[in-house]
Amino acid sequence: MVDLRANPFFLDDEAIDWVCRTRDSMTVEEKAGQLFCVLFKKAEPAEFDYVYGILNPGGCMYRVIPTQQAVAASNALQARSRVPLLIAANLEKGGNGIVEEGTLVGAPMEIAATNDTGMAEKMAEACALEARAVGANWAFAPIIDIDSNFRNPITNTRTFGSDPERVRRMGEAYVRTVQRLGLAASIKHFPGDGQDERDQHLVTTVNSMDCDTWMATYGEAYRAGIRAGSLTAMVGHIMQPAWSKRLNPALRDEDILPGSLSPELLQGLLRGELGFNGLICTDATTMAGYTLAMSRRDAVPASIAAGCDMFLFARNLQEDYGFMLDGIRRGVITPERLDEAVTRILAVKAALGLHNGAPQADPDEARQVVGCARHHGWAEECADKAITLVKAQDGVLPLSPDKYRRILFYTIEPPAGGESAYRVTPACAKVREALVKEGFEVDDFVPQPYGEGFTTKYEDVVRHYDLIVYVANLTTKSNQTVVRIEWKQPMGADCGHYMNDIPTVFISLENPYHLLDFPRVKTYINCYSNNDHCIHQLVEKLMGRGEFKGVSPVDAFCGKWDAHL
Repeated sequence: MVDLRANPFFLDDEAIDWVCRTRDSMTVEEKAGQLFCVLFKKAEPAEFDYVYGILNPGGCMYRVIPTQQAVAASNALQARSRVPLLIAANLEKGGNGIVEEGTLVGAPMEIAATNDTGMAEKMAEACALEARAVGANWAFAPIIDIDSNFRNPITNTRTFGSDPERVRRMGEAYVRTVQRLGLAASIKHFPGDGQDERDQHLVTTVNSMDCDTWMATYGEAYRAGIRAGSLTAMVGHIMQPAWSKRLNPALRDEDILPGSLSPELLQGLLRGELGFNGLICTDATTMAGYTLAMSRRDAVPASIAAGCDMFLFARNLQEDYGFMLDGIRRGVITPERLDEAVTRILAVKAALGLHNGAPQADPDEARQVVGCARHHGWAEECADKAITLVKAQDGVLPLSPDKYRRILFYTIEPPAGGESAYRVTPACAKVREALVKEGFEVDDFVPQPYGEGFTTKYEDVVRHYDLIVYVANLTTKSNQTVVRIEWKQPMGADCGHYMNDIPTVFISLENPYHLLDFPRVKTYINCYSNNDHCIHQLVEKLMGRGEFKGVSPVDAFCGKWDAHL
């Protein structure tokens, strides 16, 4: 059923024997448990007891937690698992995807802006070493989505940009590096996000490319990851109508399913056309893009029946496990399909050496590796190479207090607070503080509580300030439908009312597409990340102590002619 000697497993006789013996020794209930990759939100013992009271999972993930807690959690979970666990993390930017002290080397789009494949390798190495040090062995990365629709609110800086060739080579470099260092990679989100302007967390989305264009873009990125030996692929709640209908001409529009439920895309395209032999995992099945496709009692077993091997997370674990077992008993998941899925799960574990036992995470090693100086050096290098001067007004840069003593400072940033997993890290104030340290006098813009006819005199503002600086810190996150500037009241009080008389610099720390909302600003800079390394390098370049080296990985002008003005 599964070629365990072929790419990506390359198992020897001993490992193959372990896979087959372990699978054949399992009950149906144990096999069903292996299908689940569960979420431990806080990685606390009470959560472990709850999950293991229902099933013995094949894999798990926990949200970002302190390093020493992660070490203890990984060791405790492996100790209570008869079959070693796959322990996953969203290692998209660095070790910060699994632990609080982890290094954020650079968002994928920041990596892409360096146009240096070696930087992708360094980011991947930091991901692998820091995650491995706390017991993880599965990277939910690289993201090889193509950010071809600037309105998409979730791909954005999580991608390597909109150039398919750059996405392909950066993704391939990530796969080769993390797997060389002992983690399983996961190329995602098949059949490809970034086309739709909607978010699969909130709706079943669509990749609308025709088959040939898809194969020349997304297909090439997946082929490269598969050739590089990616052990796993993550499938999104994204429809690809052209390929679904090519592979099944009788398919009606209303019967087109997202990748996580589509036999055409899973078996016909990913396994067939692209030749992927590794483990297929769904994206999080708690997303509306999944739950809107069909009744959950049908969808849970249908994902495995259609060709997925692992089921990510659950809405209610006891209920979803029941749905899975019911699907097995009713023959929705045949014994052969169940064994095939379990075989691939075990084969990934064997390919990682887990058939010889899961290694114990060492707290001392974790302290030395996580957030180490070497990785932070890479983050500084990445920021230096990535920050992009998209457009510049002659004579405005570099800045100096002698030239621009008084700055009017505009902050575009959501308020602090919110759930930790989706909280935007405040950063605008750090840029302000850095400018003050350079000797500038910086006043914050404060909108007046009244409107037409009563505002401060235009000439008073123009005479008082030498420079205007905007800093935007709007990032992608789940459960938002746009990443756009929402100007302040009254009547867009913080729009560029003074930019024709006062030199104005707009800096985006995250989303690279703000020229859509501020097209005529004459000096515009993209940073792609809001970490301290980017802020330090930003100030160095503003002050003329460093050069702008970034090569934009997207059309920062959003296809708008007036954005070039």
